[in-house]
Amino acid sequence: MASRPAQPAGRRAGTPERRVELPRRPGRQRRAHLHPGAWWLWSLSLGTAATRTTNPLLLALLISVSAYVVATRRPDTPWSRSYGAFVKLALAVILIRLVFAIVLGSPVPGTHTLLTLPELPLPAWAQGIRLGGEVTAEALTFALYDGMRLATLLICVGAANALANPSRLLKSLPGALYEMGVAVVVALTFAPSLIADVQRLRAARRLRGRPDKGIRGLLHVGLPVLEGALERSVALAAAMDARGYGRTAQVPPGVRRTTAALTLGGLLGVCAGTYGLLTAEGAVYGLPVLLAGLAAALAGLKLGGRRSLRTRYRPDRWDVRAWLVVASGIATAALLALAAARDPAALHPGVVPLVAPALPLWPAAAVLLGLLPAFVAPDPKELS
Repeated sequence: MASRPAQPAGRRAGTPERRVELPRRPGRQRRAHLHPGAWWLWSLSLGTAATRTTNPLLLALLISVSAYVVATRRPDTPWSRSYGAFVKLALAVILIRLVFAIVLGSPVPGTHTLLTLPELPLPAWAQGIRLGGEVTAEALTFALYDGMRLATLLICVGAANALANPSRLLKSLPGALYEMGVAVVVALTFAPSLIADVQRLRAARRLRGRPDKGIRGLLHVGLPVLEGALERSVALAAAMDARGYGRTAQVPPGVRRTTAALTLGGLLGVCAGTYGLLTAEGAVYGLPVLLAGLAAALAGLKLGGRRSLRTRYRPDRWDVRAWLVVASGIATAALLALAAARDPAALHPGVVPLVAPALPLWPAAAVLLGLLPAFVAPDPKELS
């Protein structure tokens, strides 16, 4: 007599077996990060807009726009905390500009004397330079406006550092900059480890009751740190060599020369065009030279990328959101440049006579266009 198969545990005899299919959990769609280049173009455009005006109200509005976007779209990462350092640097720039105006004087004439410092006599060959003397309210106001412009530019650059992931930005570099990108990635990777090694060794010396400051402490802490960094560098070099880093394709000599000429000429054009945009005298030729330099540099980088034989894992895509972010910054810079050409008195308020600056309406509305990334860029909390 054949034995009956054993019943599964938890199942009664004689009851039919039912298979219950659990509903599938919907797969979480991977939301793409915003391209880091879009953040840099947006912030540099705001910085360009800041160079077109000395109106403190517009500059304060630009700072507020960048700060709001950083507050809403900054990820919770160590590199994103650099915005506060740039704000402190901007405040230091304003303070230094005011100190220079007090000590060295200012070419701006004024009638409202705040204080008088003892003036040092200088030789005849130092004409035009003054140490001490009268400090007027007009001179300090002019120095404050000028310092705020540079401070706003620094804060806009700080916004890019806080929003754009440096490793993703380096991964998006063209193939012609491959070696430079690898070097920067290695530096960004090893710098935090060096700091952690220093903190660990100093804590260990403090626990043992040994000095961790001064020349003696530096020698006892610095040498092990340098030795560990050298060992890691050798190990990294061996690993990179085993994985084929540095392998390049054969490119004809004519292509190499053309690449070098286009890249060098393009970079010179970008420098000349940027200088033209930042100065009032070169506003006519600045934009065409900048565009021509960008085109030549991009063509050189495209040709130079033929030497690099590599692929990218999950490359960042330049999607509609990136175009909207960049368009908002470029629109702000273009509209402020147009306002500076049509109504320079509104964007560059005078200090003689000393009057309160007014807020021009449509340039202020143009600055508010820079808030668009706060609404179209992906939320970092949803991406984590």
